[in-house]
Amino acid sequence: MILPTLNEGPSIGRVIELLLEGDDSTDILVVDDASTDGTAAVVERLRGDRVDLIERPSKLGLGSAYLTGFSWALMRPYDAVVEMDSDLSHDPRDSARLVAALEHTDVVIGSRYVEGGRVENWGFFRRALSLSGNRYARALLGIDIADSTSGLRAYRAEWLRRADLASISSEGYSFQVEMAYRAVRRGARVVEIPIVFTERVAGRSKMSRTIVFEALVRIALWALRDRVLAPLRHRLVRP
Repeated sequence: MILPTLNEGPSIGRVIELLLEGDDSTDILVVDDASTDGTAAVVERLRGDRVDLIERPSKLGLGSAYLTGFSWALMRPYDAVVEMDSDLSHDPRDSARLVAALEHTDVVIGSRYVEGGRVENWGFFRRALSLSGNRYARALLGIDIADSTSGLRAYRAEWLRRADLASISSEGYSFQVEMAYRAVRRGARVVEIPIVFTERVAGRSKMSRTIVFEALVRIALWALRDRVLAPLRHRLVRP
């Protein structure tokens, strides 16, 4: 289990406790981006055989944190790698459902936007932004994924090893979209299972205009590269 943190002191301890209670085979890595609220100290008190911590010197970003976590996990004999938010927006007990679903697939996305999934305690604007972003990605990239921005997902370690993670540079929303898009383009089996997402009760959201703008631009560039320019080049070089 990879948990990225940036000032998640009020929630990270409870997240770890619920994960440890839920499955005695779950190991946890927290990747902390120089939190100033004591997040790392909370994790350090819980550190042990099943809980580890990587402290980074500055805010290096969500995508970078997950890539650091993936690298750490892939050096160990794990069959599955799970990513999850650290603010209790995701129910830690859902992680076991995602791992179980990996038995017949390569990537499992905890989805807010399939039947049975939902979002609680979001205002109209936040909900509309999330839905619009996912529909934008789905339309431009041609992927049949309802919630490509979801931060709760599980990967077969075997697939991650083939995913060329070193070539990924996205952050925020766009990191999650790029991972889903890459999985689809490389022939991975991807399924979505419903989850309930609950707005955080403590701390501040890391969403910003910069993150949204990055996602919009990157998605458009991927669509241009793969759905316009690549077919055009193929037609031009065809004998």
